Amino acid sequence: EAYPEVPAMLAALKEAGLNTAILSNGSPDMLNGAVKSAGIGDLLDDVLSVESVGIFKPAHVVYDLVGQRFDCADDEVLFVSSNGWDAGSAAGYGFTTVWVNRAAEPVDRLPARPGTILSDLTRIPELAAR
Repeated sequence: EAYPEVPAMLAALKEAGLNTAILSNGSPDMLNGAVKSAGIGDLLDDVLSVESVGIFKPAHVVYDLVGQRFDCADDEVLFVSSNGWDAGSAAGYGFTTVWVNRAAEPVDRLPARPGTILSDLTRIPELAAR
């Protein structure tokens, strides 16, 4: 089940003409089941799994999938994650990042830090519009 603000946030991104996707270390079957259960499939342009490249994030080849799929530059991507290590790793790759830190966890000690830290997703459309 998705957090309550997820459908409205994704709908706002779609209304703004932006692409939306999931990029996950999960398998396609697991991801498709989660998307279906959350009822957000019609709000996503794609669901990208590491299974297609055979290695997990934070390997750069995983983040390359986004540019390949959407024909975009790294600095055009707003990467949002509930995992601090994931947002930090994506920032190190070159994405603009948001860590949704609902539990107010400490920032992981990594070479790169998330660009923005939020407690929920409500400001994502505003950040994506920048």
